[in-house]
Amino acid sequence: MTASNFDGALARVLAHEGGYADHPADPGGATNRGVTQRVYDGWRRGRGLAPRAVKRIAAGEVEAIYRTQYWAAVRADELPPGLDYCLFDAAVNSGPAQAAKWLQRALGVAADGQVGALTLAALEGRDVAGLIDEVCDRRLAMLRTLRTFRSFGAGWTRRVGEVRRAALALAADGAAAMPAAGADGAAKARPDEMRLARVPEAAGGLMSGAGALGAVVAEQAQALAPLTEVAPALRWLFAALILAGVALTLHGALQRIRAGEAA
Repeated sequence: MTASNFDGALARVLAHEGGYADHPADPGGATNRGVTQRVYDGWRRGRGLAPRAVKRIAAGEVEAIYRTQYWAAVRADELPPGLDYCLFDAAVNSGPAQAAKWLQRALGVAADGQVGALTLAALEGRDVAGLIDEVCDRRLAMLRTLRTFRSFGAGWTRRVGEVRRAALALAADGAAAMPAAGADGAAKARPDEMRLARVPEAAGGLMSGAGALGAVVAEQAQALAPLTEVAPALRWLFAALILAGVALTLHGALQRIRAGEAA
């Protein structure tokens, strides 16, 4: 795995992101080449530069922001071909922590939102194509829970589908370089349709439906297994406590999503 995959991955991301847009339904607000005004303000402030409109962002700044805040944040240079691009694109639109959690849940490791040594070690011998599919599935499931899905859902679904296809192609041939953007016949970016609005990080990887609930219960049950083997009578008590905790967690996550969208 080499860092050269970044250039191709960035080209494809930018083809989806398009140019300047300030869609009223987009919680990210004014955005240029996928960089929000808030992210751009933080970037310039951290370098002692005066703030300016994201509409005037320079090409070099765009590349630097994507490389450090998204690509490096998910340690994409250490991921297999295909999975690197898949996680990078997810990080751009839902935040690096959320993208990392999707990967960690697919791997069955603790979902702390940080791609570290344990996460990388868990990749050994795993089916990369299967991981790409699961990350994309989790990503779409969470997007469908958002109220803004009615405004952006068609573009979100199309984009994730194109990311999935490109990532699977890379995983299949182990290519060291990303295919040129648009080589697979992807539609040109349209800010009102193809570009994903930024997803509030408050969403926290909330998954809709019984699948996510079952995953949480399974994780907790596995952790409590030794205790229930010692005292079988405690199983029903633990099950009730787990379900109550899951319900409270989902309720809190939904409240954070609503608060994030209203901000």
